[in-house]
Amino acid sequence: MKVISINGSPRKNWNTDTLLNSALQGAASQGAETERIHLVDLNYKGCISCFACKLKGGKSYGKCSLKDDLSLVFKKIEEADAIFLGSPIYVGSVTSLTRAFLERFIMSNGAYDKEHTSFYKKRIPVGIIYTMNATESQIKALEFEKNLRVSVEMYLKAVGETETLFVTDTYQFDDYSKYNATFFDAEEKAKRHEEVFPQDCNKAFELGVRLTRKALD
Repeated sequence: MKVISINGSPRKNWNTDTLLNSALQGAASQGAETERIHLVDLNYKGCISCFACKLKGGKSYGKCSLKDDLSLVFKKIEEADAIFLGSPIYVGSVTSLTRAFLERFIMSNGAYDKEHTSFYKKRIPVGIIYTMNATESQIKALEFEKNLRVSVEMYLKAVGETETLFVTDTYQFDDYSKYNATFFDAEEKAKRHEEVFPQDCNKAFELGVRLTRKALD
């Protein structure tokens, strides 16, 4: 049993990465072997629309033709029994690191064939963790959940059943006094990070347990 996490945040050991690690700890509690992948460490770019993955008889039919650091990531996904993808929300969407990864992964695994719509060879549980500075009321007003369902989750359903965890009103700086961020109440942010974020980590742990159990079924 192999479970991997893909961190789309440019920051390690911060909100998104911490939550992903909690999810992997949940998976490990069920006996899974786990691995963390940080997209920021990799050298790659988004889809170049070469359509080699759709070319009849082509050597890259059904897979991405670009050879870079994502090639190994795609291989690891093929071998995984469950995956977790995490990303902060920047300017209303996932990070550019995450977006470029998704472009390549979704495009190369998506078939233009009426008989089947995906080249993906097996279905595995997919956990998606979003982190954001916005509050719950703000993401509802801005329809972030709706937009992300269309731009991310709808496509990942081709891989398998998805489950999503939204973590809102996150702590952005380790010391708010160093930054011009008077829009925010630093004390309230710190209090929420101390009291609520551990609960979010527990939710991520439980998500790791649930998805690993589904993979074992």
